[in-house]
Amino acid sequence: VTHSIPACIGSMTINSKQLDNESPVSIFAVNKCYVTVQDGTFFDGSGFAALVREGYKVRSDVNITLEFRTTAVHGVLLGVSSAKVDAIGLEIVNGKVLFHVNNGAGRITATYEPRGTNSLCDGKWHKLQANKSKHRISLIIDGNLVQTDNPYIQSTSADTNNPIYVGGYPADVKQNCLTSKSSFHGCLRNLVLTKGQQAELFDFSRAFDLRGVFPHSCPGAER
Repeated sequence: VTHSIPACIGSMTINSKQLDNESPVSIFAVNKCYVTVQDGTFFDGSGFAALVREGYKVRSDVNITLEFRTTAVHGVLLGVSSAKVDAIGLEIVNGKVLFHVNNGAGRITATYEPRGTNSLCDGKWHKLQANKSKHRISLIIDGNLVQTDNPYIQSTSADTNNPIYVGGYPADVKQNCLTSKSSFHGCLRNLVLTKGQQAELFDFSRAFDLRGVFPHSCPGAER
């Protein structure tokens, strides 16, 4: 077993003596327990999850789907970059969802702007789908489609080779298709990246770097 138990533990006694878990000698990656939880991954707004250590290659086509729940109007959702300019990025800025793509010739952005500033940041689950097909990009939020024109039709491949950063990224890592540095505060679930017929569901507990992220449950009410 190489990872911690996704559970709450309380009232532990050793030799009839109850342990004081309120003032531990040391603590690492232990969060509060919650009366009600939902499936998903909780991001506490301080960090990120890093996936695919060897680097994810977006190239010509990728379809990203996920669900998010937040009350914050700013936050990084996902970024994949390269050492050059090629990159993709998903973020929430001022309550809008932005999908950026740079195939090497310049950044283009599909923007979903809800009717109310807080209507996507209402603490309820929302479905997101971002699609890049060669030079075309589209964004679907809760069934609402947004497309944008791309003047760089000859440039079709985002030649990325860096990890997938979800919910934020380290200060020393460059992200060419993200404008925000704010880590996501809220919950994410069902992150799937599809290339052609091959769909990959990402398990955050298998991330090679996890900071301020709790993979197995989203809190309802604190206990």
